[in-house]
Amino acid sequence: MEVLMPWQKADPAITPAARADRTARIETRSRGGAWRKPPRRIESSECITCDSCVRGCPPEFGAIFDRGLDVVIVPELCSGCPACVLVCPVDCIYVDEEWTPTGGDLWSHVELTAAGAP
Repeated sequence: MEVLMPWQKADPAITPAARADRTARIETRSRGGAWRKPPRRIESSECITCDSCVRGCPPEFGAIFDRGLDVVIVPELCSGCPACVLVCPVDCIYVDEEWTPTGGDLWSHVELTAAGAP
C-alpha cells in the first residue's frame, strides 16, 4: 500500500483550472505571478535519477522532467513548494535564488509532455 504525503490526494487528477493555469505558464514560459518562493533546482552530480521527485511534484505544477540521464526542474513551472524535497532520498534539491530562464530544447520536451498529458 502506497503512503501518501499530506499534500498528495488519493486521486492526483489535475483540476481544469489548474490545467489551464499550467498551460498558460507553458505558453508564456513564465512563472506564476503570485509565487513568492524561488524555484527549486536539482544538483545533477548528487542526483541518483530515482524519479521520486517527478512523482512527488504536484500535478498542477508538473515542473520536474526525466531527461534520461538527468532529472531537471523547469523554474517557470516550479512554485517553490517543498514537495519534491520531502521525497528525495539523497537531498539533492535546493532553492535556486539565481535561476535563469529555461532554454528552447527543454521547452520542446515540456510542450510534448504536456500535449500527451490527460
